[in-house]
Amino acid sequence: MKIFNTFFIGGYECADHINRSGERINLLQETQHDIRITEDYEALCALGIKTVREGICWSNVEKSAGIFDFSEVYNRMKAAETFGIQQIWDLIHFGYPDGLYPTHPHFCNRFTALCQAFATFYNANSTQDLCVVPINEISFLSWHSGDVRGTVPFAVNSGWDIKYHLCKAAILGIKTVKETDPNCVIVLVEPLVKIHCDQNTTEERVDELNSHQFQAMDIIAGRMCPELGGSEDYLDILGFNYYWNCQWRGNGETLDWPETVALRTPLSDLLQIAYERYRKPIFLSETGHFGSGRVEWIEEITSECLIARENGVDFNGICIYPVTDRPDWDDLTSYSNCGIWDLDAAGNRIPTQEYIDAVMNAQTQFRNPGKIMDFFLNLFK
Repeated sequence: MKIFNTFFIGGYECADHINRSGERINLLQETQHDIRITEDYEALCALGIKTVREGICWSNVEKSAGIFDFSEVYNRMKAAETFGIQQIWDLIHFGYPDGLYPTHPHFCNRFTALCQAFATFYNANSTQDLCVVPINEISFLSWHSGDVRGTVPFAVNSGWDIKYHLCKAAILGIKTVKETDPNCVIVLVEPLVKIHCDQNTTEERVDELNSHQFQAMDIIAGRMCPELGGSEDYLDILGFNYYWNCQWRGNGETLDWPETVALRTPLSDLLQIAYERYRKPIFLSETGHFGSGRVEWIEEITSECLIARENGVDFNGICIYPVTDRPDWDDLTSYSNCGIWDLDAAGNRIPTQEYIDAVMNAQTQFRNPGKIMDFFLNLFK
């Protein structure tokens, strides 16, 4: 069954957290996607992509505790209807309102109030089915905020505690959204990683470390920490984020790409592992590269996803993230040239033609799955 409008999906950067310097960022605004929505959607449709990932930016829509203003989100909802674009909404994409953090005693109540308010607003103002990611990348966010002081509460040695409370909030949020809109589709998004053995890391220890990436989904599914009330019913669609630095050795040394391709576990194998664990529809919810490596990366990703489908994985899409280039969280003057469109100093969209050509070619492969061998042969001409 087709669950997305198009197999390829466009992801717009919407991180709105407090960075390492203690400054609030809002990459939706920094990239001007909020005011260039018509331009962005029109350009994306021209590439044949009509499903997107967006974020509501909780820190921006909750003006004070329990008081919400979704007017900017409304503009993006209306633009989507104009262009026939399907939207997947992140309710938390790393950011919370000032003074709030996952272990705060009011966090869950504030989050469930957000969930109810947004679902109610959406149903009153949209003709599309609601599709939400309650909390994006719980595994990453718990590490970033609980172990390496990357954002609030700027903690160390607290990753599990943050993860537990984020999962608690996610479960309560899913219940609230489902009660408000029983037809809402829940998408869970987590990183997909592979940790490899080294001289000082045993295979048993590596297996344990690799299992940690599934803890958040397992908790929400009720397989761990059953006191939080998780359920398999909360897993509608599962998204996995995969980048060049998602494979490393037990000592933390990243397996650089493409230099270590022969040492890396193929993405198709990682997708197979994730699918067999949950037996739910899955997709790549974020992937992309930067600079000249963008073309080679999307070609490799496409070939691996085709293999996964051939091997029986219920694989449903690839989200290119980000669609437009974005600044570094901790240095808003630094851009990485990672988008289908890069940005100039004024925020104008500069098409990266070779990347566009590669994406268009990749879309063709999924429209014609019987031509998989032709695709592989073309890769190595």
